[in-house]
Amino acid sequence: MSGSLTDLSHHFLIAMPGMVDPAFAGTMIYLCNHDEEGAMGLTVNRPLDVPLRTLFEQFDLPCTGSRGNETLLNGGPVQRDWGFVLHSDSTKQWQGTQQVGGGIKMTASRDIIEDLARGKDAPEHSCVVLGYAGWGAGQLEAELLGNAWLTVPADAVLLFETPVEQRADRAAASIGVDLSKLSNSAGRA
Repeated sequence: MSGSLTDLSHHFLIAMPGMVDPAFAGTMIYLCNHDEEGAMGLTVNRPLDVPLRTLFEQFDLPCTGSRGNETLLNGGPVQRDWGFVLHSDSTKQWQGTQQVGGGIKMTASRDIIEDLARGKDAPEHSCVVLGYAGWGAGQLEAELLGNAWLTVPADAVLLFETPVEQRADRAAASIGVDLSKLSNSAGRA
């Protein structure tokens, strides 16, 4: 990675009040990857009106675990039919699991969905999302320079143990920012 690019993997991006794109207004994204080629993240505060049980049924998996009533999240506007699981560390490894940071991993394979449905060998904490947010080379950096996003170091407790509707406010508060007091216009000193 070049010296001019700060790797923001394992950070939250919180949309600033001036964000006009409806796909991102009011969102908090967990950034899974960020390098010279671009960035990829998962929105973690937009629940879909779909319980995990529905996903398990689509995979013909009996839901014998306790996670069937958890809600799927809208991960972003790209590839909305792709599923991703953000999860805590586990002794079990699933196909394609990537370490992101701070004990948070991302897996996009059927085997973890099977374990979540059964409730056996599943990670202790998880968020299942459909779709993702992506940026091409330099695109996220330009948006950051334009004050489109507030960046906050990620925290597993915020991600997995905070109610979805409170995540953005609590993440911002963790760095001393009150989102309700931010203006929707940007300025430069």
